[in-house]
Amino acid sequence: MPELERLAAEHADALLAFERENREWFARSVPDRGDDYFAEFAARHAALLTEQATGRCHFHLLLDDGQVIGRFNLVDVAAGEAELGYRVARRAAGRGVATDGVRRVATLAREAYGLRRLTAATTMDNAASLAVLRRVGFIPAGGVSLDGRPGLRHVLTLVAED
Repeated sequence: MPELERLAAEHADALLAFERENREWFARSVPDRGDDYFAEFAARHAALLTEQATGRCHFHLLLDDGQVIGRFNLVDVAAGEAELGYRVARRAAGRGVATDGVRRVATLAREAYGLRRLTAATTMDNAASLAVLRRVGFIPAGGVSLDGRPGLRHVLTLVAED
C-alpha cells in the first residue's frame, strides 16, 4: 500500500521526477507550472518546507516504492479551515489513488492538524476530480472561475458544526 508522507527535504528528487514525468498530463486539467518551476525547483522545494514549518500549509506525498504517485496539499490554513489541492501521476490514475489520498489527508486534517473544514475547487470538465471530491463527501458550494474556466467549489465538514 502506498505510504502518505509529510513533505520533507529528502523528497526533492522524487518530487521533481514526478512533476517532470507528469507535466503534460497535469497540463490537461490545470495550468502548466512553466519552465521556471523546474529550473528553480530546489529553491521552490526549500520555500515549501519553510512555509510548512509555519503551519500555514501541510504538504503530503503519496509514495509507492519510493516514487511519488500523488501530491495532496492543505494550503491557506487559518481559523480551522484549509484549501485542499491534489494531483496524481498518470500511471496511477483510475485506480482509486486520488480518492484514497484525499480521504487520508482529510483524516490528517481533522486528527493531526485540528481542522474543521476543507474546501476544494476543480474545473467542470475535470470529471475525475469532481468524482473524487463527491466520493469523499465534499458538497458542491458554488461556481468559481479557475484560470478562466468554469469550476465548482466544494466543502467538506470534518467535525460536527456547533
